[in-house]
Amino acid sequence: MSLAAASADTGDTAWLLAATALVLLMTPGLALFYGGMVRTKSVLNMLMMSFVSIALVTVVWLAVGFSLSFGEDAAGGLIGGLDHIGMSGLGPDSVQGTVPTLLFATFQLTFAIITAALVSGAVADRAKFGAWLVFVPVWALLVYVPVAHWVWGPGGWILERLGALDFAGGLPVEIVSGASGLALCLVLGPRMGFKKDSMRPHNLPMVMLGAGLLWFGWFGFNAGSALGANGLAAAAFLNTLAAGCTGLLGWLFVEQKRDGHPTTLGAASGAVAGLVAITPSCGSVSLLGALVVGLTAGAVCSYAVSWKFKLNYDDSLDVVGVHLVGGVIGTLLIGVFAARSMTGGAEGLLYGGGLAQLGKQLVAVVVVAVYAFAVTYGIGKLIDVTMGFRASEEQEQTGLDLTVHAETAYDHGVLGHGAPVSSSVVPHAQKVTPQA
Repeated sequence: MSLAAASADTGDTAWLLAATALVLLMTPGLALFYGGMVRTKSVLNMLMMSFVSIALVTVVWLAVGFSLSFGEDAAGGLIGGLDHIGMSGLGPDSVQGTVPTLLFATFQLTFAIITAALVSGAVADRAKFGAWLVFVPVWALLVYVPVAHWVWGPGGWILERLGALDFAGGLPVEIVSGASGLALCLVLGPRMGFKKDSMRPHNLPMVMLGAGLLWFGWFGFNAGSALGANGLAAAAFLNTLAAGCTGLLGWLFVEQKRDGHPTTLGAASGAVAGLVAITPSCGSVSLLGALVVGLTAGAVCSYAVSWKFKLNYDDSLDVVGVHLVGGVIGTLLIGVFAARSMTGGAEGLLYGGGLAQLGKQLVAVVVVAVYAFAVTYGIGKLIDVTMGFRASEEQEQTGLDLTVHAETAYDHGVLGHGAPVSSSVVPHAQKVTPQA
């Protein structure tokens, strides 16, 4: 993407301003979504991990992250240059395409923020808050920034050399957060009582509210990635709505068939799974493709969240099962459902494009997932060795809200004991009969 001077379009600028605000709102929405899923003793800590990510990633992005992600390529498609370090050379008159460059940079910043916040769900209830404050800026610089350049930056090897497609962030947001979450939960190990205690969501209305805010913000996330108020933005908007709906229905269908109960947590998780999967493909697939992408993600992710019990990794809030798996599904299905009417050129297998595009998508998925996992694991291990990444047993047992933040979310007892058990949280063998 060139940062050459041009003239900004007021309509495109107005839409991107709104889309940027929508995407930023997704991080507080995620905080509520995650906060409702944890137990009462660590709600505030969960909220804090998302909110503090806004501040930490913003500082890194403005200092050097934007330049390395979207500056002119400086290393064979691997990383951008330092031309805009500290946002130097960018003023109110600088234009990126048809929108002000400062607005484009802010829009892209909101993607980096929520990606970091997503990772926190994998280590809920047991990460040191101080270690998280160190992890986020280092991770953003070493993991998110390079992948963002590969996928969207000028000269980035995935887009311009490999030719893989990713409209709104299946690779740098969804797959990166899922693979990073897996690495970090392996570094920290499982929570006390994993596979023994039910660890049910304490506040399902909060989860539903968070999912609703995420869905609302996702229209800015996906349709905003058209970077203009145009037909492509409209198509991405509709595809986003459609995939969220079929994702929700697919998850509920599996729950009903498998467990006999469609749950509110399943509805929220299914909608998010569909939205995750349509993120990379919303600008490449037709409406029919979007419906199939969402349905596939909702059904497959509803099974994937139980893998942690079989494989013994404690991904607390299903970042792997929803974001990694959903991101892989959405990115790969571009190779099946990509339509020339959307892409302007590339076609998927279903439309006569053969296996070429699917192969490109597969290469991108594997490389990004391996890179994010390996680097995150290294960062996590280094922090763990030097300052410790896991909270003490006493802190974990008592709850991080009181021991770390000296606050509690609820002053009048513990809520949520009578909530129904969702099969997506408790393995079949560990189900607990709901209390009256």
